[in-house]
Amino acid sequence: MLRALLLGVLSAFFFSSTFVLNRAMSLEGGHWAWTAALRYAYMLLMLLAWLGITRQGAVLRGVWNALRTRPLFWTLAGGVGFGVFYAPLCYSATRMPGWVVAATWQATILATPLVLLLFGRKVPTRGLAFTGLIFLGIVLVNLEQAGGFGDAAGLILGVLPVLLAALAYPLGNQLAWEARSDAARGGPEAANPALESGPGLVLLLCLGSLPFWLALLLVVRPEAPVDGQWVQTALVAFLAGVVATSLFLHARNRARSSYELAAVDATQSMEVVFSLVGEILFLHAAPPGLLGFSGIALVTLGLVLYVARQTAGRKAGG
Repeated sequence: MLRALLLGVLSAFFFSSTFVLNRAMSLEGGHWAWTAALRYAYMLLMLLAWLGITRQGAVLRGVWNALRTRPLFWTLAGGVGFGVFYAPLCYSATRMPGWVVAATWQATILATPLVLLLFGRKVPTRGLAFTGLIFLGIVLVNLEQAGGFGDAAGLILGVLPVLLAALAYPLGNQLAWEARSDAARGGPEAANPALESGPGLVLLLCLGSLPFWLALLLVVRPEAPVDGQWVQTALVAFLAGVVATSLFLHARNRARSSYELAAVDATQSMEVVFSLVGEILFLHAAPPGLLGFSGIALVTLGLVLYVARQTAGRKAGG
């Protein structure tokens, strides 16, 4: 349990690069659709190269077999877990600072119980009360950003896409987790090494998301990427897309119950702190005011109490 939580926090550190670099690209005039799509194009190349260099041919064959066996399922899982998750986050980066996006993104912790219910899984009620602190923190951060309720329209346009992403991400991850669990029980993808490999699973979801990205670019028709966007999306692809996602999925795969899954998901609240420090250091962003700091404190406190309650309940249960 402790190792899974530490992996989750480490993945949050690398994930925070997404919010900082996406904001940087937005300030430089890069279109959000390219910020989103280029990340997954780079991820695809990086993962193929890594698996090839490390001679993990069995994993590559497993990815191909999984796509061939259930193409619609993996297109859905990748489209939701990567596409519907990431495109709205990139759009919101054009409307508010990265650390505000990161704080709002923590609504994914509130969405996790809903996703578990959707799949008929037992919802861990221990610690759910502490998610209220996380939600209140999100509200305070966004109220400061919007100057109270004076800019309600701007607040809605910035927040709603993040809330959509916050639901899509655990949904896509849970689809992948269900497929892995089904394979472990002798399902159609039993003994598929791709489902037991962090990079292999990320590659599988990445390939499944390709139809989403093609459709997005055809509909939005953005202007060509700006020069810095090519390099910065490559950094996001490596730090957040490859390293962080692999760590996070590996942490989730170590979970053996709904309780542990929820606790691992909760570690992503640390992205707020990492993103804020990153924006101040690299983008010279102004630090938040009292309302913003109070919101960050509540989000962090909610995380600590949530995980502590989950762990205490796990020990009490033997």
